[in-house]
Amino acid sequence: MLNTPSRLAQCLPAIAMLAAVMAISGCQKETEPTTPNQPTDTQRSDTETTDNQANTTSVDANADAPTDMQVNDAPITILALGDSLTEGLGVDKDDNYPAQLEDRLQAMGYKNTEVVNSGLSGETSTGLVNRLDWVLQTKPDVTILTIGANDAIRGIDVATIEANIRTAVKRLQDNGSVVILGGMSIYDNLGDDYVAAFSDIYPRVAKDMSVPLIPFFLEGVGGDAELNQADAIHPTKEGYTIIVNDNILPILEPTLQEVTAAETSQADTTKNTTNEST
Repeated sequence: MLNTPSRLAQCLPAIAMLAAVMAISGCQKETEPTTPNQPTDTQRSDTETTDNQANTTSVDANADAPTDMQVNDAPITILALGDSLTEGLGVDKDDNYPAQLEDRLQAMGYKNTEVVNSGLSGETSTGLVNRLDWVLQTKPDVTILTIGANDAIRGIDVATIEANIRTAVKRLQDNGSVVILGGMSIYDNLGDDYVAAFSDIYPRVAKDMSVPLIPFFLEGVGGDAELNQADAIHPTKEGYTIIVNDNILPILEPTLQEVTAAETSQADTTKNTTNEST
């Protein structure tokens, strides 16, 4: 017969030790499970870094994007000033160079640009100077000045023509307009000396008065029967298209960029000054 109390006494120390181990294990804090929807600290850190980078990229992109649009949206008035070559004698009003130029500029993104046609058939340089006060009421940002052909046809002294052109350029500049001078040449029926002296007026005035020069306003068109009307003097619609695209725009567009950038900068300065004072 087994001695049961004696064997129980022998097992008590082992049972006590097992109970103690279980009690200690039960007092430790269980680790909280991580659910799929709850990011860990490392995941949160990575996510915040990515979000910050995305926000920075978005801000940088938005800072650069509006610049061109702001420049192109600036209101600009261009005065086309001259004689029948500017007025568009013999072509429809939508086919002369000022009208075609306005359409072309708006298609290029200069949505608020207006080209004012102030050409007058038969105009001489003296007549143009006499009507400057009237045309300056348009307050042009840019003026394309093309004058002198009628003077040369009449054989007017070259010195008089040049003096009138200089007067016109200065008056326009004094009224805040950037002037682009259209160079002219004439046929040699008045003699080589007169023809050369007349042609030399334009680059000399442009250099002395720091104005952009269209070397020859009728380049690529003058003398071409297919691009001129029956009088062999005044361009057709197609001739004016060439004048706009090949002769005027390469000189005008850099000037427009400078003018619109200056106007945008001035507008920003005025806005900031107003905000600081309020």
